[in-house]
Formats: sequence, C-alpha cells, structure tokens
Amino acid sequence: MEAVLHSELKKKYPVVDHAEGMYVYDTAGNRYLDCAAGIAVANIGHSVPEVLQAMEVQMKKTTFAYGGTFTSEARERLAQQIIAMAPKGMSRVFFCSGGSEAMESVIKIARQYQLERGCPSKYKIISRWQSYHGNTIATLAMGGRPSWREAFDACMPKACHIAPCNCYRCPFGLAYGSCGLQCAKELERTILYEGADTIAAFVLEPVIGTTAAAAIPPADYIQEVKRICEAYDILFCVDEVITGFGRTGKNFAVDHFGITPDIMGVAKGLGCGYMPMGAAIVHEKIVAAMEAGSGQGGHLFTFAANPLACAAASAAMTYLQEHHLVERCAKMGALFLEKLKTLETLPFVGQVRGIGMMYGVEFVADKETKAPLPNEVAISSRVAAYCFSHGLMVTAGVQGCADGRHGEAMQIAPPFIITEEEMDFVVSTLQEAILAVAEEVQK
Repeated sequence: MEAVLHSELKKKYPVVDHAEGMYVYDTAGNRYLDCAAGIAVANIGHSVPEVLQAMEVQMKKTTFAYGGTFTSEARERLAQQIIAMAPKGMSRVFFCSGGSEAMESVIKIARQYQLERGCPSKYKIISRWQSYHGNTIATLAMGGRPSWREAFDACMPKACHIAPCNCYRCPFGLAYGSCGLQCAKELERTILYEGADTIAAFVLEPVIGTTAAAAIPPADYIQEVKRICEAYDILFCVDEVITGFGRTGKNFAVDHFGITPDIMGVAKGLGCGYMPMGAAIVHEKIVAAMEAGSGQGGHLFTFAANPLACAAASAAMTYLQEHHLVERCAKMGALFLEKLKTLETLPFVGQVRGIGMMYGVEFVADKETKAPLPNEVAISSRVAAYCFSHGLMVTAGVQGCADGRHGEAMQIAPPFIITEEEMDFVVSTLQEAILAVAEEVQK
C-alpha cells in the first residue's frame, strides 16, 4: 500500500539504489547521467569518498547538538570557509537546513536589522516576478511564480513585485542598449510609490533559476539596482541558493557584477546533497547593528548548524577548492554552452543561454516572434521524460517563463565534473528528444 504523499500522486517513481560521480542507478538496474545534479545540488558529484569519510568521522563524535546550546568544530570551520569565499565585507554565517529556510532567514534578518537601527516602519520586501525564493508561505509570497502562488495567496503576507530583467523577453518590449534600463527604473518607481521608509529590502536572483532558466542580466542592471537600494537606504539581498559556490563559474553569481550584497541566501551547492544544508551570509554592517542593539542573532532552527551537516558541507567545500572545480566549471562550462547552442537550429528551440554550468533551453512556437507554445503541449516535460527514458536527467521547466502564465524552458545544471564525452551524450540525447517531441507536436 502506498504510504508516501508524493508531489505527483499518479506518477510511478523509480526507486534509487545508489549514485556515484555523474551517475544515478535505480533498483531496476537503469543508469542515468545526472545532468540536473539532482536539482542543481550535487555540484561535486555523487558519493565522493572524502566527503563520506568526513561524515563518518563526525558521526562517531556526535550527529546532533542544538545550535543554541553548543557550537562545534565543524560549524566554526565551515563558517570560516564560506566567509573566505564570499565577497569582501560579508562577515557572519547563519546556518539552516535548505534554501527555503535560508531565504526565510534573509527576510527575518533584514527586518531585524531595521528594528535594531531604529527604523521600525521599514518592513516591506520588494522582489521580482518570474523568481523563485522557496516553498514556505513567506518565501512563496516573495517569489514570483504565479502558478505556485495562487493556491496559497490568501495565506501570504504582503509582498511587492517588479518586472524581471530578461533581455530575451523584455517586459517593456525594448532592446538592451537603447532601453534605458527600464526594468531597473521600475524598482525606483515602486520604492517611491510604496515609500522608502516602509521598505526593508530588495531581493533578487542574480541569475534567475528554473522559473526563467538561466536568464542573465547585463552587469549595469545589477549595478543600477544596487545603487538605487543604497540611495534609498534599502538592503540589497540576493538569492544564491542555486548560483552559490561555483555554479556560474565564480564563487558567487554577484562576483560577475562586482557587487557586495547585504545578505545572501545560499543552500544547494553548500551541502552538495550530502546533508540538508542552507545558510544566510551576512554583511558586517548588519552584524554591527545587532551588536550595538539587542545583541541577539535573530532566530534559530532545531537543526540549524547540525554538526553532521556542517562536517559534510565543510568536506564538500574542501573538495571543491582542492580540485579547482569552480575554475573547471567556468572553463568546461563555456565548452558545454558552445555545444548546447547547436540545439538552436532545432524546431521550437528559441534560445539556449547559460553561464558556468547553469543553462536554459527556451521553447517557442515561432522563433521570430518568440510566441510561446500552448501550455497543454507541455514541451519541456515531454523532452525531459524522453531524456529520462534514455538515461539522461534534465530538469523540466515551470510554465510561465514568457509572461508568468505561458512559455517553457528547461534547466540543465550538471555536476562540475562532467566530461566532454558526457557533454556530447547530453547534446545528442537532447537533440533526439526535441526532434521526437517536435514530430509529435507537428502531427
């Protein structure tokens, strides 16, 4: 009798048996090339012996200690590793168990900062449509996926949203270079309408994740929204849950733009899938306000800074750096993007885009007008299903990448250890999948 409440109740799930390196194996003996890294998580690959050994050492010491009572060597070591990788000025790390908790922590820390400095009226968060920041009620409210929000809208706290920056689908119908950065100006316009004295923070994904599949903004957009935040005394916060720890070919996506944020939310590539792990990385000015005020760090979770999770993440960070995987991600990522770009000649492929080893393949009905396919075609799900049946894992996109309701793109985000031979298998399988689905759609 079925006892698990799965996300898809009518789906028959294969049973995972084991995983190693780039591959996942099920109990039926099938092997899958994991070009999704689970879901942009297994950045260093599966079952790395050094990480497993570090976990074993920690398990023999203790698997749990409440973070409000004890600290641990693993916790302190991991925090130092993170700060060493983070932009200059980031000074403290709050640990939690995943991306949703990390972004919830970003919200709460931003609010506490405003209280500590005597600005109680500053409580609103501005974020962007076509974003994703987590699956709790508060982070869904901050996120901009209409299809994921609507069932819970009545439960959500107030949130303000502005248009995203996506030059392939400019929400203002303009072209970069002559657009005057209208998407950035919308932030300032919203601040003025809402009142700067009511806004605690602006939150964005520096490179958008699955909701818009690796939509990359121009550098001057990021720099301009940061300038606007500073001008109106608003915290500039970033969601690097997907992009953090090397996914874009640098330690963090903000490094591409020469920006230091006030608070960063991170998760997936921190624990690399070995244990649930997330964190909020906090700028020294936030810490200074807390120290000068209540002297309290804000909040805590039962499993925050779990010693076993910290030991696993610390070993993953050591492995990442000792094997130069961030640099490898940048170099091999450029090669992989070049290969994936060949898919743009296929039916329905409007654009292939990416940075590091984070890619999006956007599907369209018409390449000239960029008109999306009808939702019922479900093209990315069908392409992903074909790939899975042929031994390749990629991530089907969420419908709505064109305008919030329509349009599909799929995400490709492999572990950083992928080889050129494996890249060629990915491209050839995707080509077969797209052509097969296109033939079905065009009948």
